[in-house]
Amino acid sequence: MGSSYGRGRLHLAAAIDQRAVCDARVCVELARLAERGALDFVTLGDSFGRPGLDASAVLARVAPETGRIGLVPAVTTTRTEPSHVRAAVATLDWVSRGRAGWWIEVPGPEEEEEEEAWLPGRRHAASGDELWWEAGEVADVATRSRDGWEDGTGIRAVGAGRFIDREKGPHVDREGVEVAGFSGREPPIVPRSPQGRPVRVVDATEGESSGTTARYADVALLRVTDPVHADAVRTELRDAAAGFGRDPDELRVLVSLKVDLGGGEHAAEPGHGGGGPRQTAEGPLYRGGPVDLAELITAWHRAGAADGFHLVPVEPRRDLERLVNGTVALLQHRGLFRTFYPGSTLREHLGLARPAARPAVTGREAGRAAGGAS
Repeated sequence: MGSSYGRGRLHLAAAIDQRAVCDARVCVELARLAERGALDFVTLGDSFGRPGLDASAVLARVAPETGRIGLVPAVTTTRTEPSHVRAAVATLDWVSRGRAGWWIEVPGPEEEEEEEAWLPGRRHAASGDELWWEAGEVADVATRSRDGWEDGTGIRAVGAGRFIDREKGPHVDREGVEVAGFSGREPPIVPRSPQGRPVRVVDATEGESSGTTARYADVALLRVTDPVHADAVRTELRDAAAGFGRDPDELRVLVSLKVDLGGGEHAAEPGHGGGGPRQTAEGPLYRGGPVDLAELITAWHRAGAADGFHLVPVEPRRDLERLVNGTVALLQHRGLFRTFYPGSTLREHLGLARPAARPAVTGREAGRAAGGAS
């Protein structure tokens, strides 16, 4: 086993979702804890269509309370205007000084049918393939309009009342671009983000999302239970990315596991840890202690099965603390994971190049190019 692309440095991320907690201070606390362990980024799920806080807004609150860790909110693309998506994510990147990403997400078929009855923004329910095609279109249009800004577009000529150099910005014609029933007529007003383009994350577990992942994602998440499966999917995704004209080394593939570290230092429960994570209705679950989790992460990474792990604590405060103080500390002691951040942006944490600005395009040109390689 082992990808033909080789094995790079280990990457670690964690979810900081809270069930039925509408308090951004809890997310600040968890993000600070994850940053103490030098994790690449934290994710926060989307509450769109459900009671709860907006993930992008919460992480904008977390941004000034942290200094290095990446901040990745989930963004449901199927009912959100592309212009609103790019503005929210670009704003988060500015607020965090280059640490933003966005988890491109679509609802499952049951969620889509349930939400159809009362949520605005769509004319009819769509299949999984259609939803993921749509998500790719939103990602492409958001990227093209954002990349149309040249670096240095933002200015602060307060006396003249000018904050943006329009000569360096993208020029979108009045017809604009229409994607999936949404209008992209308005030109972007947020200048190009500090890291060039916020990191794009996609859950690539379901086959329907594989095309969007290979074409647009910087980070792919896989919910799998064994390293052989992870290695095979990782190789397929990177080969597909190369087929779209991308450098496969610019795609990071992380295995996403729910972790229950309530067992402390006890041995991993058979079928969960020592024998590999166990598949449950909510996805792969590891149950055991921090030391056994470190052994699992080490073995999978050394086998070339994944570039890292996205860990979802069952009990956020308890499990994240044990993850950082136990698992991560052991990986750092072994020299397998960094002890400090060598850079300041999320792209630097992930070892991803800063994308160059592309020539500005008109709305018609962007429409014709929608779906092209990133």
